[in-house]
Amino acid sequence: MHSAKQNTLTENNQFEIETVREEIKEALLNNDKSLAITKIKELLDKERNTPLNIAITGESGSGKSTFVNAFRGMDNREEGAALTGVVETTSEVTPYPHPNYPKVTLWDLPGIGTTKFPADKYLERVGFEKFDFFIIVSADRFRENDVKLSQEIQRMEKKFYFVRSKIDNDLRAERRKRNFSKEETLRKMRENCIQGLRDLDVEAPQVFLVSSFELHLYDFSLLHETLDRDLPEHKRHFFLPTVPKCSSSSDC
Repeated sequence: MHSAKQNTLTENNQFEIETVREEIKEALLNNDKSLAITKIKELLDKERNTPLNIAITGESGSGKSTFVNAFRGMDNREEGAALTGVVETTSEVTPYPHPNYPKVTLWDLPGIGTTKFPADKYLERVGFEKFDFFIIVSADRFRENDVKLSQEIQRMEKKFYFVRSKIDNDLRAERRKRNFSKEETLRKMRENCIQGLRDLDVEAPQVFLVSSFELHLYDFSLLHETLDRDLPEHKRHFFLPTVPKCSSSSDC
C-alpha cells in the first residue's frame, strides 16, 4: 500500500513538471517574461522535490550494504551508515537517504533467495514499483540467483545495472598465479557477467567492476556517468552531485 501510494505521488509530480514546462513555453511565446520567470522558479522547486529511489540488491554477502555506504560517500563506521558484516545484515527493505540530498534514497534490499525472500516472490515482496531502477551487486561469478533476479526485473519492465563487487579481493587472489595480468583478469570478469546477461536476452548489458573501498579505481566513475545519462531529465539535477567522484585514493 505504501509503495503504491509513493509510486502515485511520483507520477503526479512528473505530470506537474511537464505541465509547468508547457506553461513556460506558452509564456515565452506570448512574450510574458514575468510569468515565464515565475513558472521557471516553480519548475525548479518541483524538480528539487522529485524523489529518486534506487534499489540495491543481490545475494547475501555480495557487499550490498558497503556499496550503499560508498554510493552515499560514507564510511561503514559512520553514524547512519548501512550495517555491514560477514553474515546477512539486511533482513528488511531498508531506506538510506543521501546525507546531502534527502530526496535521493538508496534502498538496501535483503539478499535474494532467503526463506523470507524467495527468488520467485522477491520483487513483489520488496515493493518493486517504487524504485526508479535497480543495481544488482554480485561478488562472484554470474550465479543462479543473479540470473533469477535479472529475469524478474526484466519481467517487471524495470531498468537494472549489474555491479561486480569486491574486485580488489579478486585481484589479490589472482596475483598469486603465474603470468598474472590485471587487464586480462578484469576482462574475463567483465565478460563472464556480460555473457551471463546476454544468455538471458538482455540487450547491451551494463556491467561495472567496482571496489567499494577503492572508488577511484575500476568502473565507479563510469557507473555514475551512465546513471546520470540514463535518468529522466527531471531527475538528473540532484543526481549529478550525489555520487562521490574520485580521481585518487585520497579523494575517497
